[in-house]
Amino acid sequence: MSTFRIAGVIPARLSSTRLSRKVLRVIAGRPMVEWVWRAASASGLMDPVVVATDSDEVAGVCRERGIPVAMTSPECPSGSDRVREVARQIDADIYVNIQGDEPTLTAAFFPPLLALFARPEVEAATLAVRCPPEEFDNPNAVKVVTALDGRALYFSRATIPFDRDGCRGREQARDGAGFTGYRKHLGIYAYRKAALDRFAALPPSPLELVERLEQLRLLENGIALYVAEAPADTIGVDTEEDLMRAEAVLRERDERSGE
Repeated sequence: MSTFRIAGVIPARLSSTRLSRKVLRVIAGRPMVEWVWRAASASGLMDPVVVATDSDEVAGVCRERGIPVAMTSPECPSGSDRVREVARQIDADIYVNIQGDEPTLTAAFFPPLLALFARPEVEAATLAVRCPPEEFDNPNAVKVVTALDGRALYFSRATIPFDRDGCRGREQARDGAGFTGYRKHLGIYAYRKAALDRFAALPPSPLELVERLEQLRLLENGIALYVAEAPADTIGVDTEEDLMRAEAVLRERDERSGE
């Protein structure tokens, strides 16, 4: 990856419908967004790693902690649009869109994601993990199916692929009967600059609007999105319960590291 300049971007808006001010919520002694920035920076693969926000408060908290900030328009409808705005400010070959509400990320998530760009056919990349049985039918756990070479074929909130002859439910799957190889998508993306520019300029696509999944815009417009295997699952924080689970993970991690 040394031939590419890679910028990491953490879109962080202060307003949130499900968990108020979540990017600044303190988890295990640090604001959530700081945990994300520390994980991305520790990979050593991206320079710079910046927080993209339209909030002066988020920017102030970040700067107090030595975290670089890129100010973006409050009119940005999505994190991808914030990344595109940062791409106008910071020149790079590849831009990584890192969710600001994933505090349990570690540096180990970024090498498999970025290694895909050694292949010239890869325009964009993302991550997936084996889906735990308790999330097979959870519409918030987005499933992905890929071609044999790793190219994404489809993402859905439904349980895909449909196991017509085997699995009749989660309990049977836990017992080893039926298909259990579902893959859960993790919302971390990396784009070549041209693919990011094209993606952000396109209008929302029909399947994207039906599933409420932005990545389907890439597939519907023929942008080659490939999927790498993540080292572990993450906890995306949307509720107070998520916050408590993430805090437990991070405190345990700190105890193991002796911090």
